[in-house]
Amino acid sequence: MNASVLVTASGSVIAEGIIKCLRLANARGDGPVKYRIIAADASPLAAGLYRSDRGVLVPPAAAPGYVESLIRAARKEGATAIFVGSDEELGPITESRRRIEEETGAAVIVNPLEVFLAAGDKWETFVTLSRLGLPHAKSSLPDDMDSFVRDNPFPLVVKPREGHGSIGFHVVRDREGAQEAILTIQRMGWHPLLQEFLGNGDQEYTTGVVVDARGRNVISSISMRRTLRGGQTYKAFVDDFADVRRAAEEISMKLGCRGPLNVQARMVGDQLKVFELNPRISASCPIRAVAGVNEPDILYRNAVLGEEMRISGYERLACFRYWNEVYVRQGALEAMASEGETEGPDALVPDYF
Repeated sequence: MNASVLVTASGSVIAEGIIKCLRLANARGDGPVKYRIIAADASPLAAGLYRSDRGVLVPPAAAPGYVESLIRAARKEGATAIFVGSDEELGPITESRRRIEEETGAAVIVNPLEVFLAAGDKWETFVTLSRLGLPHAKSSLPDDMDSFVRDNPFPLVVKPREGHGSIGFHVVRDREGAQEAILTIQRMGWHPLLQEFLGNGDQEYTTGVVVDARGRNVISSISMRRTLRGGQTYKAFVDDFADVRRAAEEISMKLGCRGPLNVQARMVGDQLKVFELNPRISASCPIRAVAGVNEPDILYRNAVLGEEMRISGYERLACFRYWNEVYVRQGALEAMASEGETEGPDALVPDYF
């Protein structure tokens, strides 16, 4: 069957990963769905607009009329599902999920609002994991810094509760450094959080879990040990990591997920410490898809087609990421900027590496 799907924020690493996964599903040839990809973004400079079957411009997530613009685009293109490609859009889309689905007939691939609230705020994540007796990194609000420092010696981490990637991330070695980091984050308009320092070793894991649309069971989970550059996975080693996966699956179920959850954790000695949850598809999803767990395809087939499935295995492999380029004709760029849409892939990615 053919299906049109809308992917938001198509210039982001998250959305680009989703688009890659959908194209991998199409290339497989024997899948039940052939995806027509509609890419949306607020900027005509987003690469995904020119690498999809159709590109459309929409306002930024914080702008008035953003949700209405998504509804118009989804209805016009006959989208049967909407994938969210940025953290900034996750809140307004999750809050408006029922309206979007009623007015478009498209399945919005997000978790329930309570999962977004627990996972989208790092302090709420700590509170929730603590309450549920699940593995977590010790954390504190700035008002309780004195008592936190007494029990957790420097260095410590100071970061935004609502941030993502490495934005606003600080490793501090004394109270003066902590206060400076707190003020820096507050000047950015965010809310700071203190967290125990979990080390600089090679024991950081990212795990993708997909829970079925009814919240009854885990469809898939896949873990990779990774190294970072600029807050993103740069090198990844996909393996079984059974204990890490088991913990991530338990977190997903106890949290009440219905859809994707990305669990970030570090192994400190023999103890797993979860320091962040992302209630969305991860930017590393194409690595997982090549290993055999194509999360966007799985989510669509479960949420839209109602397929019951359980993926229990995947390939062990290593991934080394590198820079690549997308070339767009100046005329296509000007047409997108003036007309707000483009038809068909209209860019070149040379096969020179």
